Amino acid sequence: MRAENATSTVDGNAAAGMLWDVFGTDVTALVGVCGGCGAAAPFAETIVELDEAAAIVRCRSCTHTLFTVLREDHGTRLMMGVLHEIVRE
Repeated sequence: MRAENATSTVDGNAAAGMLWDVFGTDVTALVGVCGGCGAAAPFAETIVELDEAAAIVRCRSCTHTLFTVLREDHGTRLMMGVLHEIVRE
């Protein structure tokens, strides 16, 4: 999905289902560290550009793409962006 084709822009909670498909658990409370600006925040607080097939998860501080989740016929795929680290708090 291209960002300009997103049907909605929401917070990270809206991508919880797609993230569950990848990780097998709720990860919205995990803290991600942006490799672009160094900001650390729970995935629930990210900016997500969402449509029926993809979620582009962006850093709320600098808007760099942390990662993208794609739903495909054969499963769900995670494409890494500038996500530097995941921290459990």
